[in-house]
Amino acid sequence: MIIIRTLLIFIGTVSLCIGAIGIFIPGLPTTPFLLLSAGLYLRSSEKLYHFLIKNKHLGFYVMKFQTNKGMTKGIKLYSISTMWIMITVSCLFFITPLSVKLCVSGLGIIGTIVMGFIIPTIKNSDY
Repeated sequence: MIIIRTLLIFIGTVSLCIGAIGIFIPGLPTTPFLLLSAGLYLRSSEKLYHFLIKNKHLGFYVMKFQTNKGMTKGIKLYSISTMWIMITVSCLFFITPLSVKLCVSGLGIIGTIVMGFIIPTIKNSDY
């Protein structure tokens, strides 16, 4: 059980770092990675979970989702569209190494899957 807990904490921390970087890098999704971190921390470390949701810079993303229990279809489409426009622009004009382009695209695919299929779609919201 300690191996699974450690693995969940490790993946949650990597996801947290990617989500935090996504605040500053256009096209890199923030909310899906922070939600993934919160879910993994919730299953592995109550202390890390509370650290995340109480954080004044990152906790907002998680708490907003928890309050509304999902995202509207329009917000999802807007978020995914904006993310892919920025990924495309970044990969075409600003990123040179192929490995970085592949990494950014892969993270975009993960963000799209999380946003499109894992995060619940709600009908009405105060977003």
